[in-house]
Amino acid sequence: MGHLPQGCADCQNENFHFDSIACAGVYKSPLSSLIVRFKLADRTHLLPLLTDFAQSAVYKADFFQSVDFVVPVPLHWRKRFQRGFNQSSLIAKSLKFTGARLNTDLVRIRYTQQQAELTAAARKKNVRGAFAVRKGHNFKDRNICLIDDIKTTGATLDECAKVLKDAGANKVFAFVLAVAGQRENISA
Repeated sequence: MGHLPQGCADCQNENFHFDSIACAGVYKSPLSSLIVRFKLADRTHLLPLLTDFAQSAVYKADFFQSVDFVVPVPLHWRKRFQRGFNQSSLIAKSLKFTGARLNTDLVRIRYTQQQAELTAAARKKNVRGAFAVRKGHNFKDRNICLIDDIKTTGATLDECAKVLKDAGANKVFAFVLAVAGQRENISA
């Protein structure tokens, strides 16, 4: 586990399995409204707007040029079927990283309760053991960038990063559209 040398105030006091995190903004209006409509109201036509906003933040990320694979945080198949898409996958496919390829060998193997309904401690417990890598993956010695829409406590990103590192990943970075519960002047 790594102690993040920079980032939002909440991240500086936590130990995470991911090595660094970057975000496009703070989870407040108008960004929060766009993300909610994109994710929960099936407004996938908002993806280009979100991508344009996020891409400049990706370019500024300290890990931008060292990523081998871009890996979306996976949804359980039941949730993906209900929603019709995985928002993290759509975001991951739309962002451009120098020389990085999309990789979907990280999978969710257990259905979990919606994180938004849980406390920070319950979130960690909820996602523990919920992810795995496919047989034949090629994460060994690779640098991975996990993609998700929102970071609240970091429990989901942390569990995914742990699984990827257990599978041999060298470094695991995270990129999210927004960080919830933060002040406007974050550097995460």
